[in-house]
Amino acid sequence: MAHIERLQVFPVKGLDGVEVETIGISDAGTAAGDREYAMCDPDAGRIETGEDMLTLAYNGKQTDRLHDVRTAFDAGTHTLTVEPKDGGERRSFDLSTDEGRADAGVWLGDFIDDPVDLRRREPPSFVDRPDAGPSVISTATLEEVASWFDDMTVDGARRRLRANVEVGGVPAFWEDRFVGTDVPGFAVGEDAVRFEGDEPCARCVVPSRDPETGDPFPEFRQRFVERREATFPEWADRDAFEHLYTVMLISRVPEASRGRAISVGDAVTVPE
Repeated sequence: MAHIERLQVFPVKGLDGVEVETIGISDAGTAAGDREYAMCDPDAGRIETGEDMLTLAYNGKQTDRLHDVRTAFDAGTHTLTVEPKDGGERRSFDLSTDEGRADAGVWLGDFIDDPVDLRRREPPSFVDRPDAGPSVISTATLEEVASWFDDMTVDGARRRLRANVEVGGVPAFWEDRFVGTDVPGFAVGEDAVRFEGDEPCARCVVPSRDPETGDPFPEFRQRFVERREATFPEWADRDAFEHLYTVMLISRVPEASRGRAISVGDAVTVPE
């Protein structure tokens, strides 16, 4: 039976995710608490995203130094804990206060060797596309992708691909069926929170790096695309994929389903 296997948010854009039992859907249609904070370049020009203006934020695409720190986040207190992998001092910062964000920005700036202004933003927060909903992937997809590479574990694939919603009890690339023309959506839980497909997630350089060491996997993209083409599901609309260096669904949550929540164990149903 299709069900929610795992839920994850990334409170600080670019840093480690936090596994949660429930995710609320914000009024903007995003996962509540996801990318609520970001390490912003105080000197960067402003970039336009839809109707909003955001200051350019650091993530793993801009600096591989983020692989060298482990982080934890307490959603109740908004405390960010950082610990360098080289054995450096462990520090904690209260991101709910201006002072705490300023101190965290100084520490992170010193760590990545670039100035950082740590900022907080209400939903849609600092997601890459403020009009898009939670990202969705199946457990079977993670298992399939992990099988393509020597020494990659399912948890390693999970950390590389960084999805909000993981669906169990379905085949690999189940999420591909929701992209294209005349495709269904799916509903989650007793409240029937509806998810619709927006677009397949084009990948960047981050999945090619070992999440522990930051070391790149040789010819990662080439092998990924070759295996993706060989395993592309017959139920998916190939014309909806500009290229095959994609995996994971970027969803869209209609306004009628916003303000609700989904939880681990909730049933997932697809209308006939």
